[in-house]
Amino acid sequence: MLQTLFQGLFDSDLTTVISVVDFLLCLGFSLALGLFMAFAYMYRTRYTKSFLVTLALLPAVVCVVIMLVNGNVGTGVAVAGVFSLVRFRSVPGTAKEICTLFLAMGAGLITGMGYLAFAVLFTVVMCAMFLLYNRLDLGSKKNAAAYKTFAITIPEDLDYTGVFDDIFQNYTTSHELVCVKTTNMGSLFRLTYHVTLRDITKEKEMIDHLRCRNGNLEISVSKQETTVSEL
Repeated sequence: MLQTLFQGLFDSDLTTVISVVDFLLCLGFSLALGLFMAFAYMYRTRYTKSFLVTLALLPAVVCVVIMLVNGNVGTGVAVAGVFSLVRFRSVPGTAKEICTLFLAMGAGLITGMGYLAFAVLFTVVMCAMFLLYNRLDLGSKKNAAAYKTFAITIPEDLDYTGVFDDIFQNYTTSHELVCVKTTNMGSLFRLTYHVTLRDITKEKEMIDHLRCRNGNLEISVSKQETTVSEL
């Protein structure tokens, strides 16, 4: 009776119907793997609640879709067409978020095909590598310290075109003037540069040379921020 209740209206005698027990087993495994991935993603990573909920539920959604397609080529093409119309109604996420979503989809695909042990092995190995790579610095802190934003104030009678180029060439590997703004009722200019320091230990020495050039007016230094988009 229970098996008959979950049969499709358009099923035929040649159609293999998934048992309720198998369906719940695969669905439960997918939910557990998604939750495991969500907890792994939380380790040393900035996250939002909406993304964690998506990551926890995505394997189950993909699993159910794969189970219902179940070798039917026509249904598979239709599902692919429907998924191609789906668009996230938000800004794109970071590379780490996109990669994690692909991992969740992979776990759902494996579970939906019935390979539960492979799905568990895949999730454990990939989450372990994810945690390991988050743990390792891989030179990211050193590289981040080299990227700086300089905001330099100069008097209005000083031509800002290339005024600090010689100093930047000595202390940076690259520099770019990204913003010019007048301030103090137009009597001063505020120049914003994005630079990559050649040697991070010589930052103060570089600032001292800049102060001599701009008449000891205000100079501010900050790290270059990369905007984190919420998926």
